[in-house]
Amino acid sequence: MKTHLFLMHRFMEISDLNKSNMQILLAILATTGKDLKDSRVLTDVGDVPIQEIRDCGVDDKRLMSVIGESVKLVMEEAPLRPLVLGGDHSISFPVIRAVSEKLGGPVDVLHIDAHPDNYDAFEGNIYSHASSFARVMEGDYVRRLLQVGIRSITAEGRAQAKVKYHKETSIDSTISYLGFKIKDKEIQGRKKGPRPKLGEGVKGVYISIDVDCLDPAFAPGVSHIEPGGLSFRDVLNILHNLQGDVVAGDVVELNPQRDTVDGMTAMVAAKLVREMAAKIAK
Repeated sequence: MKTHLFLMHRFMEISDLNKSNMQILLAILATTGKDLKDSRVLTDVGDVPIQEIRDCGVDDKRLMSVIGESVKLVMEEAPLRPLVLGGDHSISFPVIRAVSEKLGGPVDVLHIDAHPDNYDAFEGNIYSHASSFARVMEGDYVRRLLQVGIRSITAEGRAQAKVKYHKETSIDSTISYLGFKIKDKEIQGRKKGPRPKLGEGVKGVYISIDVDCLDPAFAPGVSHIEPGGLSFRDVLNILHNLQGDVVAGDVVELNPQRDTVDGMTAMVAAKLVREMAAKIAK
């Protein structure tokens, strides 16, 4: 059994899961039968107070380093694997970078979201929550990016996909959209032949789940509501059917200030954390 690390981050938009929800959900079995009360499966190592550090005037570039170094520090205790909670989606870039550097090679990324988060610099900030996957694809941290649930994309996002995802490197990227399609030539990788399975031939799979991937009927407590999304069962099926070795992940973008229906979205997010923890600790 692989030991699994549970690491909480706060960044920019403070988005904590309700503690009582977490205690209830982590006290029961995941749908796979994994007992999350076993400390060999799940260990909470606490919070990294990113928002507080930011409020002291530390710039965003340095904050990215703080997040990354925190992840690397806890990965020193093998076989701990990080599951990081936001906060907003800006944390994914430094976490993915740190995981790739620590493991010594690229990973494949499964990104489940309503938005591609690939602006070059959203509102002038290259480390924005809407720019995280633009930064990820600039380095050698990721071989393949598979985005599922995307249903809101701008002209800039489409152009960025061509520039960032199809540069002349070993990166082989795929975008999977719900609700509309982009022409095949715009989303197909440049290489011919079958695509490798996620995690095959690399250091493993990183899963990033933005809670707004879900339809607002299931998760209204998010900052950027996009109707027409996935059901919880859709996401659960994706996780259960993924065959690759999941080495790390994150669950982000819960907004407690908008979670006004008896903590409904916090409960859904906590269940996603439960299933992610069980998947990593298979």
